[in-house]
Amino acid sequence: MRAAVTGGAGFIGSHLVDALVERGDDVVVLDDLSTGRRQNLNAASRLLPGSVTDPRRVAEAVRGAEVVFHLAALGAVGRSIADPVGTNRVNVEGTLNVLVHSRDAGVRRVVFASSSSVYGAAAAVPTPESTPLDPRSPYAVSKLAAERYCTVFGDLFDLETIVLRYFNVFGPRQRPDAAYAAVIPCFASALAAGVRPTVYGDGTQSRDFTYVSDVIAANLSAADAPSTVSGSIVNTAPGRPHTVLELLGTLGHVLGVDPDPIFADPRLGDIRSSCADPRRAEAILGWAPQVSLVDGLRRYVTWLTTEQLSSSSNS
Repeated sequence: MRAAVTGGAGFIGSHLVDALVERGDDVVVLDDLSTGRRQNLNAASRLLPGSVTDPRRVAEAVRGAEVVFHLAALGAVGRSIADPVGTNRVNVEGTLNVLVHSRDAGVRRVVFASSSSVYGAAAAVPTPESTPLDPRSPYAVSKLAAERYCTVFGDLFDLETIVLRYFNVFGPRQRPDAAYAAVIPCFASALAAGVRPTVYGDGTQSRDFTYVSDVIAANLSAADAPSTVSGSIVNTAPGRPHTVLELLGTLGHVLGVDPDPIFADPRLGDIRSSCADPRRAEAILGWAPQVSLVDGLRRYVTWLTTEQLSSSSNS
């Protein structure tokens, strides 16, 4: 299969490219390398440097593809609050470019990476896909708008679409030194360095953490599922919430340290609890996560330690 992956040099996208190459697919990556890294790229893939905001580059990337995996985005709630216009341009206009040119190129299916942030402070936890949506940041609004475009294109045109709503994905290549770094890289790097980690809020807020290999398996299932899944929106998470303090304690156990966090005010746009109802993913994709939180954290810590040793030896 010929596949195009937008954002394929990023944390999640590069793992997806690896999986596609491993199963024998011909893979083109579109990435402007603003947050992605060349070091992440599989040597068997072909990189087209460029942004999803550039229609000509998008058209080139999707030409001849059977499936397009659209992961390119400006992530992070905080970044979107600081730059809502830039977030909208990449996440909404960029998605529209991908859909238009996929349609025009005769692509069979677009698999879109959305976010649990579209739920906001959902009344139902665990949260099924039918829950009323309440986006509470520009980032969440941009993901919801992109979802709607996917649904409309699937209804109007000869283009299958499926939306995967990610919940707190973590794993190797997720860097603690990135702008707006996620909680697991921040906690792990702080604990490994003997630094007190910062907990925003009281630490009882909960999240549904998903190891990256499970997300990749969901993408492959979404690409290969029968045409009847077109138009579906699917939660991609274990459905097992953990509080921030539980996460910190588990990381401390993995690293052999006793965490002593610093508590700070909650961040703007944060929500109290996020947990998926994963039953639809199992029903229509045959997908269920395989990696527990503690096993995923062990794998992440192993990668982070190796990465830090490599950086030290090269400096």
